[in-house]
Amino acid sequence: MSLGCLRCAREYPEPALELLGAGCPACAADGVPANVLPVLDIAGLRREPPALPRSPGEPGLFVHRELLPLDPGTPAVSLGEGGTPVVDLPELARGVGVARLLVKDETRNPTWSYKDRLAAVSVTKATELGVDTVVVCSTGNHGAAVAAYAARAGLRCVVLTLASVPQAMKTLMGVYGATVAALRTGPERWALMRELVAERGWMPMSGHADPPVGSPSYGIDGYKTIAYELFEQLPGVPDVVVVPTAYADGLTGIARGFDDLCTLGLADRVPRLLAAEPFGPLRSALAAGTERAGPVPAAPSVSFSIASPVGTYQGLRALRRSGGGAVAVPDDETVLAAQRRLGRHGLYLEASSAITLPALEAWQRAGLVGPEDTVVLVGTSTGLKDVGATAAGLPAVPLIEARPEALDTVLERADAPLARQAP
Repeated sequence: MSLGCLRCAREYPEPALELLGAGCPACAADGVPANVLPVLDIAGLRREPPALPRSPGEPGLFVHRELLPLDPGTPAVSLGEGGTPVVDLPELARGVGVARLLVKDETRNPTWSYKDRLAAVSVTKATELGVDTVVVCSTGNHGAAVAAYAARAGLRCVVLTLASVPQAMKTLMGVYGATVAALRTGPERWALMRELVAERGWMPMSGHADPPVGSPSYGIDGYKTIAYELFEQLPGVPDVVVVPTAYADGLTGIARGFDDLCTLGLADRVPRLLAAEPFGPLRSALAAGTERAGPVPAAPSVSFSIASPVGTYQGLRALRRSGGGAVAVPDDETVLAAQRRLGRHGLYLEASSAITLPALEAWQRAGLVGPEDTVVLVGTSTGLKDVGATAAGLPAVPLIEARPEALDTVLERADAPLARQAP
């Protein structure tokens, strides 16, 4: 196995630790930073009749380990991740104007986000390579996942975060035993991380290039398993998959998973991918036809997990190859309203996940999603990661007397706005 550049196709021998999170040096010299990802012989796994390769007895997503960038003998570092349900939302589908709308509910993963898929594969690779310390730059979900899996593997974990992230995120990262330190800005974190990787041999679990290229190669392939599961759960290939996106690790991994399904002879097409982003660097780059995304103007956002002014080459590549696109949803109230709407259907998603719903609706209004389409929203993380933002948009809990009439007054107030709201 080798690592291949997504842009120039140059291959580098594994493990090439100096490229993890930094990308292809040749493309960086050209002024277009691009990630390097595993080059696997997926075609060699094709069977007749076509079937998805499985490894019975392996835990969690490692049931698909033949399709992952790992040596066969490396013990899996697993907490039972993957196998998350798809939740069908027929009433919301009618309101949006699509045939079928589903949420791939990644909040069911061990640390309540889809980052567990990346962390499971990345940390397993770290044990394969014999490193003793992993380091990650994260505002929450990524750091919590890596910390949990590093603890499972007995590795030291260092998380470089920002002081501004919610306390719940800092708590999650710390409770798993990680050493957590906050810096003022993202570029400061990346600079420190580059030093730690170069001077101490720590293995990066996130990107550290500036401008970013995305996360290190191996973990991104953990997201491929979302595509495999969707194909079996729907069953088949959906028309559109909407993914919350910053540096496009999840978007890229999902795209690679659907590509695998085509290579294996199981599918004859990939879905159109839609990136939901707060400020639109990918959207702007697609419109301009450029290879670099951003920077674009940015501000504090309730969708802080993906609130980046810059995108990545890997994100642009995945969107262009799928015939997809990107939608910017910068307004916090629009996102929080979507979070409440999804909540009324039994799903409490982080704001950075709920952003997928207004992004889809923008595509529907533009005529890019049709009434016959099946659409999947990737619910990347739970709203429990930032309860404060949700609570600010909800009415205060009233203190009432122990009389039915007192409760009736509360019920009338609660029912009035619900009657005016769409599904």
